[in-house]
Amino acid sequence: MALITKLPSSSPLTQFKTPQISPPNPTFIRFTTSCSASPFTEKHSVERYQRDSWVFNNEFNQNPCEKQSNFSTRDYEIALQLPELKKLLQVLREKRGESGDGEGGKGGVGNVFLVGTGPGDPDLLTLKALKVIQKADLLLYDRLVSNDVLDLVGPDARLLYVGKTAGYHSRTQEEIHELLLSFAEVGANVVRLKGGDPLVFGRGGEEMDFLQQKGIQVKVIPGITAASGIAAELGVPLTHRGIANSVRFLTGHSRKGGADPLFVAENAADPDSTLVVYMGLSTLPALVSKLIHHGLPPDTPAAAVERGTTPQQRIALAELKDLPDKITSEQFVSPTLIFIGKVVALSPLWPQSCTSESSCLIPLV
Repeated sequence: MALITKLPSSSPLTQFKTPQISPPNPTFIRFTTSCSASPFTEKHSVERYQRDSWVFNNEFNQNPCEKQSNFSTRDYEIALQLPELKKLLQVLREKRGESGDGEGGKGGVGNVFLVGTGPGDPDLLTLKALKVIQKADLLLYDRLVSNDVLDLVGPDARLLYVGKTAGYHSRTQEEIHELLLSFAEVGANVVRLKGGDPLVFGRGGEEMDFLQQKGIQVKVIPGITAASGIAAELGVPLTHRGIANSVRFLTGHSRKGGADPLFVAENAADPDSTLVVYMGLSTLPALVSKLIHHGLPPDTPAAAVERGTTPQQRIALAELKDLPDKITSEQFVSPTLIFIGKVVALSPLWPQSCTSESSCLIPLV
């Protein structure tokens, strides 16, 4: 479903038609009441609906955890959001027309900033990123932008969740593109907030390419990618003379989905390299099997870090062959980052007891 009929800037707002979508019934959303259990925005968390209450016309301002909602489908949520999105577009268009702001002078287009927010700890946010998010008109944020980072957003900005989880995409990538374009075309300062770095498995390149083809200037503000931030938390050097002469970032997701996308394992099975696997929980067993098949020693040190750099962080240390069973038994959830390589044993958290006979879980401190 396209957002506001792709929000064409050449069409008056009055011509937009809200899709006629009946409330799904009898399914109800159950708000996540244990919001503190996750440092990130879960799809039906209280924080999400409070943060985005403006676009739902303040539907959830009062006791959202106690309110039964008939929000259960993505399309129905979008339909409810359309009126407020159209109003905001009109307000921003009039504001820019009156003030003459924008790159092109009066009525000029705005900028889009692709901002990386790091792995979760707000202290890892760059000063430049902080300045930009505090001056934004609209911020489109992903699931892995931490709640603590979102608390730093300026008081006059509007926040809109566009995150994706397995089985639930609040916006398709194409709809995100159209949102960015529509608000930039009316002169708004639009910030696209992404966890980690926007150009490392963040689809920032796709958004940048789309907008530049439409004549919109895009500025990228890098963030500390999860591999760097979480490696520092572990005390693991990603490269180390005589142990690891390179580092390789892998994704555990395939473009078309599926449980075994890791066709790169043959070339990645290098004992002198460090592997860091993003989004690899579901495909880790297949990856480990392939890496060992292609020659990586089964006793290679490995680590899994759940919700790294946040107060809810958990760390599992094990030999490569034992890591999938370890994270399954401990019920690790997304986001979990995987480190594989001899450098993992350099971590001060890696005890001598982490051998093939046992593995180690570092609990919350």
